[in-house]
Amino acid sequence: MKSFAGSTSKAASIKFCMPTRESLIPIRLDLDVDGHRYKDAFTWNPDDPDSEVLTFAKRTVKDLKLPPTFVTQISQSIQSQLAEFRSYGGQDMYIREKIVPLKVDLRVNNTVIRDHFLWDISNFESDPEEFARTLCNDLDVADPEVAPAIAVSIREQLFEIAAQSVSAVREAKLGKKGRRTYDLSKGGNNALDVSKYFGSKGSGVIRYYFLFYCCISIILASIVEFTWSCLFTIIISEKGRTGTLMGQLWIFCQMRKLGLLKSLIHG
Repeated sequence: MKSFAGSTSKAASIKFCMPTRESLIPIRLDLDVDGHRYKDAFTWNPDDPDSEVLTFAKRTVKDLKLPPTFVTQISQSIQSQLAEFRSYGGQDMYIREKIVPLKVDLRVNNTVIRDHFLWDISNFESDPEEFARTLCNDLDVADPEVAPAIAVSIREQLFEIAAQSVSAVREAKLGKKGRRTYDLSKGGNNALDVSKYFGSKGSGVIRYYFLFYCCISIILASIVEFTWSCLFTIIISEKGRTGTLMGQLWIFCQMRKLGLLKSLIHG
């Protein structure tokens, strides 16, 4: 396993960009039109004017003697990939790990390249093209098309890592916003929960229901006590003094109940 790491580090939180010296983006084409197939992979400078895309497509079709319909197909494919890259522009990205594993698994002409290595994505002076040339020299690969293919593969993986970082930051911000909204909704008092079920007059509804049940309870208790008092008075009527005391006690209880009911109504 090889390792490519530099000494220059950037802050973990930055605006979206390719973590390399040059912000070249990988372009991969695989088109099949009118029985003709065109496959290619290369890098493109996103700062170049869009008019260069059409010029490149026309030159490619002419050099490879492809049908004229390939001009539109090549142009649209390149523009689509450029638009995807530019859609991340200006957004925040966060690099959680500086050293990431990368791999190359390619077949170019008759040459097969399979390798894996570590890459320091915090080193913004890294150069995938230089690394690819060094790797080809170490492997004694003479085909000049292999090194550019390796560089494109590396840039594709770095672009994917950067895009995933942008998505992670975006989701984290949405999560924090959601939590703030939830906290605000919990900040209300219990009256908010009551009004959800009973409306703005919920507390009044609850109060009147409570008074209704209290009144029913007092009336029932009074009937029971009145019946009991009458029976008790008849039983002990022979003892006049005792009967008088029990009657006074019964009247006192009724006055207490009336006072309780009045306080509930006006309370």
